Amino acid sequence: MEPSFSLSGFPASSISETFIKLRKQGKVALIPYITAGDPDLSTTAEALKVLDSCGSDIVELGLPYSDPVLDGPVIQGASARALANGTTLESIIFMLKEVVPQLSYPILLFTYYKAILEHGISKFMAALNDAGVRGLLVPDALLHETETLKEEATKNEIEIVLLTTPITPKEEMKRIVESAEGFVYLVSSVGVTGARATLNPDVPLLLQEIKEVV
Repeated sequence: MEPSFSLSGFPASSISETFIKLRKQGKVALIPYITAGDPDLSTTAEALKVLDSCGSDIVELGLPYSDPVLDGPVIQGASARALANGTTLESIIFMLKEVVPQLSYPILLFTYYKAILEHGISKFMAALNDAGVRGLLVPDALLHETETLKEEATKNEIEIVLLTTPITPKEEMKRIVESAEGFVYLVSSVGVTGARATLNPDVPLLLQEIKEVV
């Protein structure tokens, strides 16, 4: 069977399709995270290929940002190093256009809402489509703001992944689950990203609550 292709010319393996395939196989998804441009974009390109050979199902690729308020010291440091090296959205797009056709998994881009607005929503989404990015995660965007993003994202075959947290009210969680595309990202702990000595014991309950409103 010939592979299907998206408008951008890249294989049409979406975030949703990846999860459907894994569910049929009785598997869970391996989704590692790396920051683009740390230490440089040539290393990022090689890392994306290595992660493919290691069996990654999706890779969350962070767009370095000057004020990553929801991230802990590890990702803050990665963003600072990438920006110091001159990493830009344009250079990341150029790199992805070269490497994405060599990957078997979809790229999920992680970025902040202000970074999207700085480029312009329409222009930003078109650039992601041009690079073959299939998903977008914007942790600081409010639910009504993600609806604005979805309009342009849909035009460019990009799925918007939404987050819910341990303190998200149940009614809002329901709206998030109904609106999310690809998958729902459960933030297991309140606070910035980073290593934890223990896991939140309420995670199984939170997962059950999400499943109840699907």
